[in-house]
Amino acid sequence: MKNATPHNPPHRQPDLIIDDSDRYSRLRLIGWWEQEKISAAKILVVGAGALGNEVLKNLALLGLGSIYLIDFDQIQDSNLSRSVFFRAHDNGQPKSLVAARMAMELNPDCKIQATHGNVLTDIGLGLVRDMNLVICCVDNREARLWINRMCWKANTPWIDGGIQEINGVAKVFMPPGGSCYECAMTENDYRLISLRYSCPLLKQEDILEGKVPTAPTIASIIGGLQVQEALKLIHDLPSAEGNALVFNGAANRFYQTRFVRREDCLSHETYEDILELPLSAKRSTVKEVFNAIAQSQAREVEKPDLAAYRLMLDRDFLTQLVCRSCDLKTPVNQPLCKVGSRDGICQQCNEPLQVETTCEIAFDSELANQKLGDLGVPDYDILKVTHGEADFFVLLRDDASILTMN
Repeated sequence: MKNATPHNPPHRQPDLIIDDSDRYSRLRLIGWWEQEKISAAKILVVGAGALGNEVLKNLALLGLGSIYLIDFDQIQDSNLSRSVFFRAHDNGQPKSLVAARMAMELNPDCKIQATHGNVLTDIGLGLVRDMNLVICCVDNREARLWINRMCWKANTPWIDGGIQEINGVAKVFMPPGGSCYECAMTENDYRLISLRYSCPLLKQEDILEGKVPTAPTIASIIGGLQVQEALKLIHDLPSAEGNALVFNGAANRFYQTRFVRREDCLSHETYEDILELPLSAKRSTVKEVFNAIAQSQAREVEKPDLAAYRLMLDRDFLTQLVCRSCDLKTPVNQPLCKVGSRDGICQQCNEPLQVETTCEIAFDSELANQKLGDLGVPDYDILKVTHGEADFFVLLRDDASILTMN
């Protein structure tokens, strides 16, 4: 190398220019930071309460490209002390819609599609499959178990968060390997989930509406941890996969525990070799699904036996309620999780009704003529269909428009 002079400086890296007109300029100073990856990322956030507010706030500040948000609750005065996006005049409004609007005001670069609905019934596996990851901000085990199973089927990482009083935990799960949320569930966890249902297995609204005491400080801490782990996953950096990050606010202690994988865990089913077929939950019947699969397999099987197909429903479908005392049968034909406990009492004798459900539909069943949506299948779902020893996983491709951001 030549001697350095004012007119002949040594070779060096170009100077780093900080552009104060770029809202992400300070973030770009982080050595491994790639704003383009963050802008291109897609994240599903489940829950828009205190924890969900903090997660959305952080994702919006980072310029996360596309966020899909779902929550079934409305804003109450009690939310105002713990949720950064809610105001007194929002009382009675859907949490998801208000939180999405406020987060996009915080950063217009961030596009958020909000759904006022229930993750148990209103999210299709196709949406989960298309996400980079899912961030869970719910307050009950039933929803967490459902999200865990969806993410495993769709092979999508997810980050769980839980808070109570001034304590909290964040957990990172990476399907298909490693441990999952259900791997760490105890008999007491299953018992508490079952308590959300009465004897005839119908949802109890009063238990569903149970409230968890929390402070805004712990929501900030755990929501920050969840988004920080999300940043690592987006940048392909090592994360806390398979670990619980536990914060004890009373003692100011932070520690990690690792989950052990259970090989017999019921959540470890991953849908592979997805068939993308021109079908829709609102327009297509079960028989049309079977015919579409048969046509897609026509080259491999000369004449598929349509009678051998079975649609395996993810959600138990309630066909009718039966009163053993009055011998009264009442057709229902709804997903079980949508039927309340008040519907499970006989109007004549006031006795609990028995439920009759199904989780599979054959070609010759009367239900095979029903639209998928009427059977509880959400838009853009992935169906599991069996044919003898073969399994088919069918994406309802015509519902993909739900991914279009407004």
